[in-house]
Amino acid sequence: MGGIRYVRGDATSPQAKGVKLVGHVCNDRGGWGKGFVLALSRRWPEPERDYRSWYRSRDGFALGAVRFVQVERYVWVANMLAQHGTRRPRRGGVLVRYDALDACLDALGAKAAELGASVHLPRIGCGLAGGRWEAVEPLVEGRLVARGIAVTVYDTD
Repeated sequence: MGGIRYVRGDATSPQAKGVKLVGHVCNDRGGWGKGFVLALSRRWPEPERDYRSWYRSRDGFALGAVRFVQVERYVWVANMLAQHGTRRPRRGGVLVRYDALDACLDALGAKAAELGASVHLPRIGCGLAGGRWEAVEPLVEGRLVARGIAVTVYDTD
């Protein structure tokens, strides 16, 4: 079993053969318009449409939930609800909820195993959500790598 593969590039252009799952963190306030989601929307309109519809319906829309959206024959996007709110607290708080992210990654791992897919991620929860990769990486390793799922993390230039 390998570890996480780190590459320079764009997670919306996953570098692998076969079925690919692109995972990213969404907030629980219905906001879509900053960070990685902009790259997603430029590439595929379906994840944003699904997220907004999900938010309006409120059907299972809660921290720790995930929706999987097929955007190409061999590419799926996982909208993972693991960010509480959209504005960072003043005193250095973070918006990412690690327990919710862990639940999302568990669901992502199950879906990847079901599809026989590799997983492709930016450094989830560490941009606008303010999390630390040192806290996220063990969750990715425990929920995905430990299941034998190939994981690639993309760093932009």
